[in-house]
Amino acid sequence: MVILRARTTFQRFVESEASGGVVLMASAALGLVVANSAFAGNYTELLHTKVGGLHVLHWINDGLMALFFLLVGLEIKREILAGELDSWPRRALPFMAALGGMIVPAVIFFAINWRTPDTWRGWAIPTATDIAFALGVLSLFGSRIPNSLKVFLTSLAIMDDLGAILIIALFYAADLSTSALGVAALLTAALFALNWFGIMRLAPYLLLGVLLWGCMLFSGIHATLAGVVLAMTIPVGSSADENRDNGAGSPLHHLEDALGPWVAFLVLPVFGFANAGVSLAGASLDTLLAPLSLGIAAGLFFGKQIGIMISVFIASRTGLADLPAGASWREIYGVALLCGIGFTMSLFIGLLAFADAEHEAMTKLAVLAGSLLSAFAGAAILIRRKAAA
Repeated sequence: MVILRARTTFQRFVESEASGGVVLMASAALGLVVANSAFAGNYTELLHTKVGGLHVLHWINDGLMALFFLLVGLEIKREILAGELDSWPRRALPFMAALGGMIVPAVIFFAINWRTPDTWRGWAIPTATDIAFALGVLSLFGSRIPNSLKVFLTSLAIMDDLGAILIIALFYAADLSTSALGVAALLTAALFALNWFGIMRLAPYLLLGVLLWGCMLFSGIHATLAGVVLAMTIPVGSSADENRDNGAGSPLHHLEDALGPWVAFLVLPVFGFANAGVSLAGASLDTLLAPLSLGIAAGLFFGKQIGIMISVFIASRTGLADLPAGASWREIYGVALLCGIGFTMSLFIGLLAFADAEHEAMTKLAVLAGSLLSAFAGAAILIRRKAAA
């Protein structure tokens, strides 16, 4: 019964991520259209309007996205403790695939940008996978795709998110404030103390989480990581699976269920609309072939598929992990291509890497190009597979 409920939880998560991915695609497309229409000036003015001391765009990228990172943290914790990643045999394949899918894109980026040191800060941009976008594309195939592939893609993307979080924390901190960090450390200790003493009410965690976000906003470490720290302290509950349906038991599951629809249908679409709006005026083939753009696009499209497929092949041939049940190598390759859809996390890392308008515009254009190419190529491979069958 516990296993059955855990599967139901996973299926509900996949369905919400997939439908949210479709909405994300639409909102990103809308942002791109508006930024290249007669309303481009209004679009830019709105995003740079100050509210409470911060631009609207900052509230979106630093505030709303903290909720996204909170949800990501909750998903990672749940899957590792009581889900699809709760044992090494289950973690091995997505872990190796995610690792290869992060290393190879970074290597490709550096190979292309070796002679332009001013672009090196963008090395992590093509290492990310957008789970919502990728699952949104995969969902278009419905039940024709084995559930094991959806599990593999979701698990890989969760591992990928964990890697992206570590990269942001380690490589994209700047102008650190020791006083703000000190207060943030005390608040973090207080959150873990709440968990240690078995406090199951969410209110104290959320209150301290808001204060932690405020401290990290001024600390030099990106404020959204407060969401991850908060997620790691939310208690799972000893009988979470048994009590999930009757409303008792798990604060983590309650918070995840409450946040899921808001993140899928508000936070990510708003982020996509605000950040995909790059002007195509003056864009040319030369722009896409510039080292920064080419490194990002090639890293996403070629790096992801090469890194993932090599890792999966090694894991399978050495016996470290089994292939997804019922899935062919062609289908696995199709999923590897879909992992080149970096979108949300790639755009987010790009905003941290570059502050100037020129590099930011090139980054957005390259992420869109690499992600769209990966999406269409992955879909084409999976369609061909089903047509052949």
